[in-house]
Amino acid sequence: MRIGLIADTHGLLRPEAAAALAGADAILHAGDIGSPAVLDALGALAPVEAIAGNVDRGWCALPECRRFVLAGVPIVLVHDRKQLPALPAPGAVVVCGHSHRPSITEEDGVLVVNPGSAGPRRFSLPVGIGWLTLGDGPPAARLAPLDVPPPRRKK
Repeated sequence: MRIGLIADTHGLLRPEAAAALAGADAILHAGDIGSPAVLDALGALAPVEAIAGNVDRGWCALPECRRFVLAGVPIVLVHDRKQLPALPAPGAVVVCGHSHRPSITEEDGVLVVNPGSAGPRRFSLPVGIGWLTLGDGPPAARLAPLDVPPPRRKK
């Protein structure tokens, strides 16, 4: 199973992100969605699981943390990794966002993936998504930077 990972869109679903996620079996959005239109557009590509981030308060009725199983693998979807008081059991996957910094780490047998920000560029951080592969063998993740135009310089 090939799962697209996205976070911190802040109301902007870039065409590059939508194109990159085409063909996903499912999409996980780790919060700071910014607009229901983002979820609608992602839902046209694949089934979406999403949680609310700190910018989603007020318009969004999604929970701030979700736990579910995909392809037999326990998944925890949370916006800010610091909001998760304890890691799930080894073999699980945590997908988070918030920092806008893409990363893949393993903590006590748990794969922790932050796909970074796919929305408006923040500072000099890259814009990207991630992929999670579930099936034969242990869960595997990779980051996928998006080829987007550089930010316009203010005059």
